[in-house]
Amino acid sequence: MTTAIEREYGFSAAARILGVSESKLRYWSQSGFIGPSLRRAGRQVYSFQDLVSVRAAKELVDRGFQPASIRKALEQVRMKLPSVDRPLDKLRVAWDGSSLSLVDGGVTFEVSGQRRFDFGLSELADRAAEISALTGTSRAPNATAAEPIAPLGAYQWFSRGLDKEALPEEAAAAEECYRKALESDPGLAAAHTNLGGLAYRRGDVARARTEFEAALSLDPEQPEARYNLASILYQQGEIERAASELRRVVQQSPWFADAHYNLATALEKLGSKHQAADHLHRYIDLESQKPAAPSPWLKEAQARLAGRV
Repeated sequence: MTTAIEREYGFSAAARILGVSESKLRYWSQSGFIGPSLRRAGRQVYSFQDLVSVRAAKELVDRGFQPASIRKALEQVRMKLPSVDRPLDKLRVAWDGSSLSLVDGGVTFEVSGQRRFDFGLSELADRAAEISALTGTSRAPNATAAEPIAPLGAYQWFSRGLDKEALPEEAAAAEECYRKALESDPGLAAAHTNLGGLAYRRGDVARARTEFEAALSLDPEQPEARYNLASILYQQGEIERAASELRRVVQQSPWFADAHYNLATALEKLGSKHQAADHLHRYIDLESQKPAAPSPWLKEAQARLAGRV
């Protein structure tokens, strides 16, 4: 018998379980705030532990904390407690009415709080089991279908852009949506990141670089934009700067496997073979822990370490 904790959930099911719109979950994932950790047949899916983390993040957002502040606190936890890969479901969360802190035993990150709350894991498991039973016989409704036909704000335009970007023939429409989002909120770094991805896929590398740099000027902690910028820098022969950017990525997001792989490649190019080997080892460790099918680069990384490449 499969328990709720052993199941996996797509965006639609997760939206129903958590009481969050599907488009908001996709927005949080795409913007690098919080999202699913698993992939199945090329699709992102949530584990139950992912749901716990998102539930906790939602509680914090509902209490007025900004996603950037929550993510910063999580990054500090991950750096100081590398064995804790999902701090929001392992640690207690505390706040003093205005500031967020994460507490693990006697260690406090950010500001120590006066009040604590938990996230009803039993209730969440029951809800997950209920939704799984329902979706086993019928398709979960698409949460985005109930959204306004004519989005007015940055979030709505960004969400529509995500929907369009999923269809290759809608790339131009997706770009327009992201630009509308930026008109509404010029500080929306994730929109620049996605515009950079669209530009890169159509072969406009210069525009892609500009967009990734714009994203980082607004949100220096966004790993996806920095990773993509580093890839362009490497292609353009700026190997040292590419390595520097990738170092920042793995420092901020040590679980970012592909960043370790690319950093190893850049370091090898610069002659730092021992450091490169360290990052290849880290890449192999991260990829080997994934329950989904391993990356096609895993065997090549193993061969490089063995001196066969």
